[in-house]
Amino acid sequence: MHAPAETRNFWLLAALGAALTLAGLGAAHFMEEHGHVVTGMDNQVVWGLPHVFAIFMIVAASGVLNVASIGSVFGQPAYKPRAPLSGLLSIALLAGGLMVLMLDLGRPERVIVAATHYNFSSVFAWNVFLYSGMVAVVMLYLWTMFERRFNRWSRPAGIAALVWRFVLTTGTGSIFGFLVARQAYGSALLAPLFIVLSFAWGLAVFLIVQASMYAWNGRALDVAIQRRLARLLGIFVAASLFLVAVYHLTNGYFAKQQAFQAFVLRDGGVFPLLFWGGYVLLGSLLPLALLLHPRLGDARATLAASGLVVAGAFAWLFVFIIGGQAFPLEIFPGWQVSSSFADGAITHYVPAWPEWLLGIGGLSAAFLLTVVGVRVLDFMPQDDLATAH
Repeated sequence: MHAPAETRNFWLLAALGAALTLAGLGAAHFMEEHGHVVTGMDNQVVWGLPHVFAIFMIVAASGVLNVASIGSVFGQPAYKPRAPLSGLLSIALLAGGLMVLMLDLGRPERVIVAATHYNFSSVFAWNVFLYSGMVAVVMLYLWTMFERRFNRWSRPAGIAALVWRFVLTTGTGSIFGFLVARQAYGSALLAPLFIVLSFAWGLAVFLIVQASMYAWNGRALDVAIQRRLARLLGIFVAASLFLVAVYHLTNGYFAKQQAFQAFVLRDGGVFPLLFWGGYVLLGSLLPLALLLHPRLGDARATLAASGLVVAGAFAWLFVFIIGGQAFPLEIFPGWQVSSSFADGAITHYVPAWPEWLLGIGGLSAAFLLTVVGVRVLDFMPQDDLATAH
């Protein structure tokens, strides 16, 4: 039985999530009716702010399963009670990300074509299988955890989910790595980079949701477990920052990429500001200080660091996705190109309100699925909790 106040709060949260989700769907309908001219996108920047939201949720959906993998696959007992919640978050984030992705690409009713006609030379075709397969594998994984008769199959299912999410995140990074029409993206480092980024982003989302659930239930997480999770997030953030540095150093080594590197790191206006201020300083260095400093690593510092990691993720994705399209493609190396089609010109992009609403609507859909899932099934980590004072 649920207390009346708890029931009322659940319906308020569900109503808020549903309202924001409907607002996102309404924005998608508005763009469908009036065309993408009502957005900040153009013929050069065709993946706008909604793609930033979508890619974040899809990558985080993979990384959030890391909590379950550590418990089920690698046998760490502190993580096992958190496995069901990480599985729920994975499905919710993936659903929210795919909602934004399908509605932002245009002609969402033609998804049946993508589901029935495959071009296996396209990474997008691969991802049709990877996304649907991810949902099926995680649902099977959750089934083995909730049904006692199948508990012995949790580890094999966890191994399958571990492998599948590595392949899925590799496919997401390869969408950009194999995109020859944007020289800013072409790098074999993008697949491992997205895998490591998924670890940090997914764990940050998990810690925010877990802290909210514990506060909702008037509980406090064991200090030893909290510090362990904080250190793990710190390791993932440091690894992500290192690989991002390697990615940019690698690009800077090649002469054809040096102009683009100067654009996103120094001369590109909002892009260097978001990269250095948003991702490096606020999204990486400050969280590392909060997580690894011996006097700051408490629950509030961990929650603040997780929020900063998520904000830094959006900053990095905006620089990566939008900046990579805003910089012109070098069609004839060594020559200056200009035409009435804006060849050789840097594109100015400002997201419009329908794009913001669609992205927020996808996050709200993931939030709504999580709230309902936690209410219907028992996803609260069942470890030795201390009552919060």
